[in-house]
Amino acid sequence: MGEETNGVARIHEGDKAESQAQEDIWKYIFGFTEMAAVKCAIELGIPDFLENHQEPITLNQLSSVLGCSCSNFLYRILRFLINRGIFKEESTGHGEIGYVQTPLSRLLRKDGENSMAALVLLEASPVMLAPWHFLSGRALAKGNTASFSAVHGKDVWEYAETNPEHSKLINDALACHSRVTILAIVDNCPEIFKGIETLVDVGGGDGTTISLLVKTFPWIRGINFDLPHVVSVAPHCHGVQHVEGNMFDSIPKADAAFLMSILHDWSDDECIQILKNCIKIIPKDTGKVIMVEVVLEKEKGEGNEKLKDVGFMLDMVMMAHTTNGKERTAKEWAQILTAAGFNSHSIKHINAIESVILAYP
Repeated sequence: MGEETNGVARIHEGDKAESQAQEDIWKYIFGFTEMAAVKCAIELGIPDFLENHQEPITLNQLSSVLGCSCSNFLYRILRFLINRGIFKEESTGHGEIGYVQTPLSRLLRKDGENSMAALVLLEASPVMLAPWHFLSGRALAKGNTASFSAVHGKDVWEYAETNPEHSKLINDALACHSRVTILAIVDNCPEIFKGIETLVDVGGGDGTTISLLVKTFPWIRGINFDLPHVVSVAPHCHGVQHVEGNMFDSIPKADAAFLMSILHDWSDDECIQILKNCIKIIPKDTGKVIMVEVVLEKEKGEGNEKLKDVGFMLDMVMMAHTTNGKERTAKEWAQILTAAGFNSHSIKHINAIESVILAYP
């Protein structure tokens, strides 16, 4: 009797699993619709307009302001996004249905303090989407041709150098990511900047990251170090010197080097080369290298559990957009740091996708 009961239970469990699979598969078939609709909302300026108005805005008002020729199309886009917690409906003072912001939609403002809009616009751009269609080719290829290079004929950095508009998309995306991540670093481990008088941000883009750090820790003199075409358009930042160059050749001297989301773009050997160059320019006794990178397969309770899967997503991004880049486990980071010549390191998990890795020569 027991065996029969167990058998029936297994059948029911199998049926439930099959039913769940049939539901889940639709997320993979139409998963792209979420990115497309969010990009649409950003381009139309919906989050920005709603943020500037305290009262619920009706469909007709919103349609008129945005210049939509067909309010029904706008309604369908809003309905889709509302169903995902982006925007919500509230009654106006006249009893009509109006639209207002949510915490999620506020992250999509173009000029918001914690805006992630620039990251959405970068990853949803045709340039960055096209390589995803070559992901299977990347797995099958005998050589090491990146998906991005297969589509565009050059790697992502070479492409950006010759396409100023795309370079700006990258710089804007990195800047918005910096604002969010630096806040998490300052909140979780401000002590790591104690005693640092000069800090070089290696691959610092438009200088947003180092300017935020200098503003928070005003005793630091900042150096924003990046390629010539990036530094040439970087805005003036108080307390920050912009220096052009190539991190594979040499890096400006400082008390400490800071690298945020840089090493994951490169192979192990390339990371080792960059880190060896960092060791050369910091004091042997008091210097350190501060890396802000994803650490895969963290133990339970380490960092933000809800963000763990984003690390695996980013690893797929590395496959699609870089030649040798990848996200790494703590063990893989340890191997790289040892090979580069560091005597010790530690990992601090923060409330962000990345963790802070401190390395000492």
